[in-house]
Amino acid sequence: MSAGRGGVRGTVRRVVSLVPSLTEAVAVTAPGLLVGATDWCAHPAGLDVARIGGTKNPDVRAITALRPDLVLANEEENRADDLAGLRAAGLDVLVTEIRTLDQGLSGLERVLAACGAPRRPRWLDEAEAAWEAVAPEKEYAAVVPIWRRPWMVLGRDTFAGDLLARLGVRNLYADHPERYPRLPLDELRAAAPDLVVLPDEPYRFTRDDGPEAFPGTAAALVDGRHLTWYGPSLVEAPRVLARALRAAHR
Repeated sequence: MSAGRGGVRGTVRRVVSLVPSLTEAVAVTAPGLLVGATDWCAHPAGLDVARIGGTKNPDVRAITALRPDLVLANEEENRADDLAGLRAAGLDVLVTEIRTLDQGLSGLERVLAACGAPRRPRWLDEAEAAWEAVAPEKEYAAVVPIWRRPWMVLGRDTFAGDLLARLGVRNLYADHPERYPRLPLDELRAAAPDLVVLPDEPYRFTRDDGPEAFPGTAAALVDGRHLTWYGPSLVEAPRVLARALRAAHR
C-alpha cells in the first residue's frame, strides 16, 4: 500500500473513497468521515455522501472541490492517470494493492489507521477469526468466469482466487500468466472443471445467464461482494460462499 506525496499530512477529517469495499469499511468504522464515494459504493445502505463518478472515471474536479484530507484508491480498480491527476491537484492518495486475504486484512487495518480510527474495529477481528476457522468440506476443480462476451476468468494472484482456495476451490487457471485471461469457451469446457463459480459482479451471472454455457457441470452462483470485497463483508463471506458451493452439488 502506498500514499502519494510522502504519506498522509495532518489530521484526517474528510475522506473520499474510490473503492466500494473501502467505502464500506470506513463508513462502518468511522461514521461521518466520508464526504465522497463512487456511484458503485452501494454499502452501507443509505450512505449519504457526494457521488463523484465511477471507479474507472472519477470526476477529479469534483473530488478536489470536496477538499478531502485523504483519497482512498486501489491499484486494480482505479486508473493510474486519475490518481496522478488527484496528486497533481495536491491531494493525498492512499493506494492499496490486495492480492490475498492476508493483504486484505492488513491493508484494512492500515487504511483505517490512516483515517484516524482510534482502534482496530471489532468487525476486523471477527473477519480474521471467521476465516481462520474455515475447514473445507470438499475440494473442487473449478473455472471462475468474471465476464462473458468475451469470456474472462480468474487467473493468478487474485484476492477472489485466494478466498476460494481457502474454501477448497482449486482454480484451474491459478497458474496462468495473466491475472484475468480471456479464453474461448471451448477451452474452458475442455479444462473439464467439476464446478463453475459464477459471481454476480463485475458481470451479473444468474441462473439463466451463465450455467447454460457449461452443460453437465455444477454451477455455484455466488455473491460478488462476498467474493471480491475486502471490508465488513469478510465477516460473513466464509459462511455465505461455502453455502453457495454446497448448494451447487445438491
